Amino acid sequence: MTAGSGAPESAEIESVEPEFVEHEPAYSEPDEAFGTLPKLKLAAFLAGCAEAEFGTVSQTCAIAAPTLSKAATALEEAGYVRIRKGHVGRRPRTWLALTGLGRVAFERHMAALAHLTEAARAQTGDDGQVGQV
Repeated sequence: MTAGSGAPESAEIESVEPEFVEHEPAYSEPDEAFGTLPKLKLAAFLAGCAEAEFGTVSQTCAIAAPTLSKAATALEEAGYVRIRKGHVGRRPRTWLALTGLGRVAFERHMAALAHLTEAARAQTGDDGQVGQV
């Protein structure tokens, strides 16, 4: 060890065996947090902007306010959505935004779904069928 530093000298640093190194898979599994249509629609809409007002999201995504509230709260608990409350004049307003973690999770979710589609295409025979009929 280097005197007083508590840090090992380079000769003392052990290498990690390759079998113990974790590798990220080539693709992720779909994320259960986006497992309902309202949550998926909310995340898809928020992926296209920095922040959106609750009423606009509800109207654009055709999600009833109580359903949107429940979806936003569930995604907030997962760390994927930030809910900000405030006022415009005297009127209360709620704004929704994907967090950084939420953006990454949504991108991985979409990539996982695309991977499943590509897996089916790769297994499709000349007759358009996958597997035995």
